[in-house]
Amino acid sequence: MQKLSHVILVIVVVVLNSSFNNPSAEKVKLDWISLQQAQTKLKTSKKPILIDLYTDWCGWCKVMDKKTYSNAQVAKYINENFYAVKLDAETKETLLWNGKSFNYNSQVRVNDFALALTQGQLSFPTTVILPPDGSTPQAIPGYLEVKDMEMLVKYFGDGHYGKTPFMDYQKKFVSVWK
Repeated sequence: MQKLSHVILVIVVVVLNSSFNNPSAEKVKLDWISLQQAQTKLKTSKKPILIDLYTDWCGWCKVMDKKTYSNAQVAKYINENFYAVKLDAETKETLLWNGKSFNYNSQVRVNDFALALTQGQLSFPTTVILPPDGSTPQAIPGYLEVKDMEMLVKYFGDGHYGKTPFMDYQKKFVSVWK
């Protein structure tokens, strides 16, 4: 009986210790803000904006929320280096960006802002990066695993965008997130 209680105690200590030392076990959540909040924040502090362009019916969008955006390393890095905006591409709400209004487009059943961000190449999910210098939005279509998201956010968040061609950066990049 005493031996069994020692075994149970060891198992409990190992499990607790592994969850404390595992960064993905941390409960870090992404601080999603609205498009308007991001635009306001840009006035005081320049950071790239990361937009998760999704739809309610998109299964891969839900998988990306569950597996990629919920990863502690992804959430922590994005919170520190980006303004994160979750945007329903099919919103019927009028969106304001840089003094321009974007409305729901009933012909294609998405908001015109989603069309502008993706240059008409709609795919869900799409991760869009708006560089703080106001240059062209960078739309990356499709589901991104943690390692893919790491490469993308570090390219923009660590200041490589505009200085190093992405293909060169990609060849040298080594993922460390799990």
